[in-house]
Amino acid sequence: MNELTLADLCELVVDCKNRTPPEAAPGERTVGFAIGTPHIINGRIRLSEAKLVSQETFDTWTARAIPRAGDIILTREAPVGRVGRIEEGMQICLGQRTMLLRPNMLRSDSRFLHYFLLSPAVQDLLHAQASGSTVAHLRVAQVRDLKLPSVPNVDEQRRIGAALGVLDDKIAVNERIAVTALELSDSLFAQAAISLDFSEETFGSVATVAGGGTPSTKVDDYWGGVFSWTTPSDVTALLSPYLFETSRSITEHGLENCASQLYPVQSIFMTSRATIGAFALPQIPAAVNQGFIVVIPSNEDMRWWLLHEMRSRVDEMISLANGSTFLELSRKNFKAMQIRLPEAPEIAAFAQKVAPLHAAAITSARENRNLSTLRDILLSQLMSGHLRVKDAEKIVEDHT
Repeated sequence: MNELTLADLCELVVDCKNRTPPEAAPGERTVGFAIGTPHIINGRIRLSEAKLVSQETFDTWTARAIPRAGDIILTREAPVGRVGRIEEGMQICLGQRTMLLRPNMLRSDSRFLHYFLLSPAVQDLLHAQASGSTVAHLRVAQVRDLKLPSVPNVDEQRRIGAALGVLDDKIAVNERIAVTALELSDSLFAQAAISLDFSEETFGSVATVAGGGTPSTKVDDYWGGVFSWTTPSDVTALLSPYLFETSRSITEHGLENCASQLYPVQSIFMTSRATIGAFALPQIPAAVNQGFIVVIPSNEDMRWWLLHEMRSRVDEMISLANGSTFLELSRKNFKAMQIRLPEAPEIAAFAQKVAPLHAAAITSARENRNLSTLRDILLSQLMSGHLRVKDAEKIVEDHT
């Protein structure tokens, strides 16, 4: 294995225009998507939230290079180090704070390089290089000159990429299962609610509505404990609304000195500041910061009805938000919103339909966490020489 720079492995290392591509006007012919840092999640490019662009914009923003299948997008700011691989059929241009890496087929395998850049060892290198007093960022030269440890030859890379790619393919299938289950649940709700008028009941009258807060960051004793503490970034990074872990945790003292309680599993978390209307159902007890509205339904059947009622009314919630710096939906305004509410038997019948769909999605999301962990462990073991590729292939076969 050789020590090489990232530029040694790439045919191209291209920066973005450092401007946001304008979204296509209504009725304008579109040819692709603009991809920025929010659209690269957990090693994948998520097009569902990306903006469509016109031919003129696409041509302007791809003047340096037209992204193609197998290319890799790396974020170099806010945050540093997100990595996504362009799949067949994706027509995209680079948004702000991103870079395009085109693997040199004679020296690197696209799938291997994607996993390699996602590995903890290389992520640590990227973050160690990042600088900035306000926002950490990478310069283009730093990315090009990044020294990569223990890079195997290209034939070995291809075998590693193919083996780990099987896990990634299974992850993609599970993601589609979760997305389809959620879309079907939303559709079933729309059918159930279409003929309902708004009742006298409100979110505040049928459920406990609460919020959260942040323990003092100046007190070390509050941080790094066993209690999960949720930020909006934890939720907006989810591909499906099921939260299994948070990026930060607090101690018992931190929880005691926080405006959040430890909320039970399957509470409804909704972001209420800046980004309004991103949802999570925690699969672990968790606290939240001040950027959330938390809804605790009175019973399991009501949970599913309220979740989908909330999801269907995000635009209305945004219209009720206010704030000079960033929009915020107050708990007072949220609690006062009237809701559509059928009789208890209809709510129970709806829950019987959608609860299995959510259960299937949760199972798929949980399996993906395990597959992602396995992928990272295998890559680390392969790179260190502690595991042979044929042994990794057998392990992958046993898990897919």
